[in-house]
Amino acid sequence: MMFQTFEAPTRSGPIGERVTALRAELSRLGLTGFIVPHADEYQGEYIPASAERLAWLTGFTGSAGAAIVLSGEAAIFVDGRYTLQVRDQVDSQDFSYEHLIETPPHEWLKSRLGGKDRIGYDPRLMTIAEVRRFEAAAQSAGATLIPVEENPIDRVWHDRPAPPQAAVVMQPDALAGESATAKIERLRVLLADKGVDAAILAQTDSIAWTFNIRGGDVPHNPVALSYAILRRDGPPSLYIDGRKLSNAVRDALADLADIKEEAALAGDLAKLGAAGARVLADPQSTPDALAHALTSAGGALVEGSDPVSLPKARKNAAELEGMRRAHRRDGAAVTRFLAWIDAEAAKGGLTEISAAKRLEAFRAEVGAADGEPLMEISFDTISGAGSNGAIVHYRVTEATDRAIEPGQLYLVDSGAQFQDGTTDITRTIAVGRPTDEMRDRFTRVLKGHIALSTARFPKGTTGAQLDTLARLALWQAGLDYDHGTGHGVGVFLQVHEGPARISKTGNVALEPGMILSNEPGYYKTGAYGIRIENLIVVEPPTEIAGGDRPMLSFETLTLAPIDRNLIDPALMTAPERAWLDAYHARVHDALAPQLEGNALVFLKLATQPLSV
Repeated sequence: MMFQTFEAPTRSGPIGERVTALRAELSRLGLTGFIVPHADEYQGEYIPASAERLAWLTGFTGSAGAAIVLSGEAAIFVDGRYTLQVRDQVDSQDFSYEHLIETPPHEWLKSRLGGKDRIGYDPRLMTIAEVRRFEAAAQSAGATLIPVEENPIDRVWHDRPAPPQAAVVMQPDALAGESATAKIERLRVLLADKGVDAAILAQTDSIAWTFNIRGGDVPHNPVALSYAILRRDGPPSLYIDGRKLSNAVRDALADLADIKEEAALAGDLAKLGAAGARVLADPQSTPDALAHALTSAGGALVEGSDPVSLPKARKNAAELEGMRRAHRRDGAAVTRFLAWIDAEAAKGGLTEISAAKRLEAFRAEVGAADGEPLMEISFDTISGAGSNGAIVHYRVTEATDRAIEPGQLYLVDSGAQFQDGTTDITRTIAVGRPTDEMRDRFTRVLKGHIALSTARFPKGTTGAQLDTLARLALWQAGLDYDHGTGHGVGVFLQVHEGPARISKTGNVALEPGMILSNEPGYYKTGAYGIRIENLIVVEPPTEIAGGDRPMLSFETLTLAPIDRNLIDPALMTAPERAWLDAYHARVHDALAPQLEGNALVFLKLATQPLSV
């Protein structure tokens, strides 16, 4: 079974009729417009088919966007990743195309509102922070923002899929490194320190971590769609579709929490409100509907970050050891893949899709051999040859699939979900002889990657402060890249995890145990893309000889060769070459026992010292 598909996005039926049906429903409700985010009730990065309202209404299947439908016009908002795709999928007669960042939806709406306008929104699908932006826009024009009890799209979407009901499983304490009981006790202390009576958990990975559960309700993310309320005193409540719970899982969870159906959540928040409770909620991730249920009953909403986010990000010893095991396993799969590409690409016949399929097969094979089956991939594989590699978030489809040919660079960004860890790795491969420009750009990206890998930094340093290290060699040549350098990563959880990140806007201090990606890149539009990505973990502070304060550092988790054919040694310093040689020696020693035949021969050659 493949965990990804490559079907080409197409226009999904009579979009104009769907917009007309929605407008008729809005008229019945006395609304002059409606906001349609790409979101579900749980504000996750990935959403189930039953929540793909934006795709149903517009035909757009990208992972980020929004639409606004007014009585006389409509617009769809996407970011730079999807400016081409949106034009292929969405008819300009139905929607105008707007840039999500340059023309934010609330600003677009503000310029079109009049004093009598009533704009509807589904408060389950929009966060507290998002609703505030739209409320400010409406108020400035004298218009009114109206929450709806039932989403009008659901009333006209007659073949809407049923919500997912994937089975929930318990994550063993041996892999979690801490019992759910101990986690809940720690969180109670945090709530007391913050002076609150309870906290709303609306992020599914926070709930999965707290209760040591995993699920399969959304692609690539082993989470169960659910909510929770943590209480400073008394057991927490877990709100989840009971059909997902086996008797054994229900019994295990019943020892930790009150298990309830999601329909009970609003009433329980109202009870907290009536009791005058102070309840912590993250405005960036909590649906507005939950905040309203509390405050309308008299409760006090205390805004702050999700109390689970930092404890979850600080991986414990068992989680880190699991991640190391997963990366040794994954490194063997990726190296087998690199050896296969090295042998087969020059012959012709390989395509982006065939390569992605083979990589997933290698991961499944090493997982089975190690007794740790591949549970999922951590995201759709980015498999980009030539100019497709220059599209940062490229997703290959049957319509875009291109051959991997000599003279190209091939960029592959992929990851795995094993029960003991999550992986995310990018390698750029020269097919045939690379140009001098390709080698120059690749080496500058590598220099930035090494600079971040070898960084020493004091307590309190943020990702924004470190981000410059990864860009400096590119900046010196007048080059840069437009994405962040690193994101947090969960342990058999979401591959994109907060709150820390390495980027120009990363304002959270890095702490020991945090796992992040290190992925600088360079992209020449219409020609090629380069990215080198390893996962790194923040190491505890140690003394430096002659220094006066201890410094944090990084350990590299990812194990796979970096293409030596793309490196210009003359651009590298002696310490940089020493780092690469030491990394490759470590890769060889860790992976050689797992490989044989052509893959082992490839590994020995690919990990030779740079001077050889």
